[in-house]
Amino acid sequence: MDEKIGRKIGMKMSLWMGITLSFFLSLTGLLMSGHFTFPGLLINFLISLTISLVIGFLVPMKKVTDSLDAKLKLEPRSIKANLLNSLVSDLIYTPVITIVLTLIAYRQAVAHGASISYGAMLLSSLIVSLLVGYILIFVFMPLFLKLAIKTSVRE
Repeated sequence: MDEKIGRKIGMKMSLWMGITLSFFLSLTGLLMSGHFTFPGLLINFLISLTISLVIGFLVPMKKVTDSLDAKLKLEPRSIKANLLNSLVSDLIYTPVITIVLTLIAYRQAVAHGASISYGAMLLSSLIVSLLVGYILIFVFMPLFLKLAIKTSVRE
């Protein structure tokens, strides 16, 4: 595949997955907190999207997953490869996003007089976020990849 097309596909994947993960992880976190507001969702989404895009542009996910697939002799885009690649992506993106968003929520809660442990808050958020993130990545990554290839080849 042409290197220029590969870069287009990578940029689209980073953007689309970043938007998807950021929206759903932000929504999940706010719903778990019991303090859902649309401004809160927008702020969390924008912070999460920024983090996702930075990670997406710094971490060459295709190289990482292709290398791992080759080492484990997995057929690219097979179910086994998708399961593993989803886990790798989830472990790269979700903890960073969750740590930052939980820290923001913790600071807001403490500022309003809440007496809560950051560790407990982070642990419960991280467990749920990793599960939600894994499912989202497993479902949307193959769909977005097909769409990215289709639209990039036509351009």
